[in-house]
Amino acid sequence: MLTQLELRSFKCFDILRLPLAQLTLLTGLNSAGKSSVLQALVLLHQTMREHEWSTRLALNGIGVRLGAVADVVDEQSSSTGFEIALEDQTNSYRWAFVGDRRDMSMQVQRVVFNDRMLEQPKELRYLLPLRAPDSVESLAMRIRNLVYVTAERLAPQDSYVLEDPHVVTDVGPRGEHALSVLHWGRDDSVPDQLTLPDVSPLRLRQVEARMGSLFPGFAIDLQQAPRATVVTLGLRTSEAEEFHRPVHTGFGLTQVLPVVVAALSAVKGDILLIENPEVHLHPAGQAMMGQFTVDAARAGIQVIVETHSDHVLNGIRRAVKAGRLSAEQVAIHFFRPRSDEGPQVLSPVLDDTGNIDDWPDGFFDQFDKDANYFAGWADV
Repeated sequence: MLTQLELRSFKCFDILRLPLAQLTLLTGLNSAGKSSVLQALVLLHQTMREHEWSTRLALNGIGVRLGAVADVVDEQSSSTGFEIALEDQTNSYRWAFVGDRRDMSMQVQRVVFNDRMLEQPKELRYLLPLRAPDSVESLAMRIRNLVYVTAERLAPQDSYVLEDPHVVTDVGPRGEHALSVLHWGRDDSVPDQLTLPDVSPLRLRQVEARMGSLFPGFAIDLQQAPRATVVTLGLRTSEAEEFHRPVHTGFGLTQVLPVVVAALSAVKGDILLIENPEVHLHPAGQAMMGQFTVDAARAGIQVIVETHSDHVLNGIRRAVKAGRLSAEQVAIHFFRPRSDEGPQVLSPVLDDTGNIDDWPDGFFDQFDKDANYFAGWADV
């Protein structure tokens, strides 16, 4: 499990040291750096995946397209590059990247793992020195294989391309491969900790059951079209209805489906990054989505969630109070725009009763502010 991420001179951060847990919640104001944290991990991921032997960091790839060096180096620093550092339970890793401002990739200037430093490396594999210890290679595989689901997910389609399962192994950033992954893995077993009782443990049926907890009566009909490398998707939310094309069932179902497929396709040790899992969900569904991330974390999947939903937070708090995950396994970080008035990131602490020790201004407090206004206790 990753235990800390450090960024230096990356985007809006001068220096950021961010503790990570089995389940990490990133929240806060817009344009305050939450997505930048995920993007730093995705930059490593897409370089390792697409450019196995490269000594350059790919700023533009399958996960994110961040433009040129000038777009990713902190404008308030005098640096010509940035650093990304990671720690897990046994090792530490650090990369320094440099480049001209107009470059669309960056040279690896330095790699450090534990007490070993390599300057201006000529050969790397997965951005790490050749013949690295097994524990270091394990980190590379976890980063290479992480799954990133963005907030901008694929709209409902009439059909979905069926990809080669040996090439496409995850749902894709926009969920564009979710139906392909579900089709090929429909008869794979889901980890015990993620399996709902009284339902077949196979992936297709567990996905259907999980979706049914969010959308009562949900059922799925996934079929490969004859003599074509596409699948069609039929959805319904009542046994009294016929299966309908996704466009007729509302955005909520198709926006949540890739998140559910991604989690139920993961195994212990995997890393799952999710932006706004609450998209198009009603409040009760958002709280249940928070509880679902807890179930994924219980199964040994490291989950990092970016959210603006107090319902997602409260779903996690309820699950912790119920003992489904310990408070020590949850990290909460609240991001604010950089200023001279205090730290950029505050980290309220959750206890085993689900209570939070500190509620800084702007941290899921808008309901209280609005309630106080209508009660006459506060100005606009």
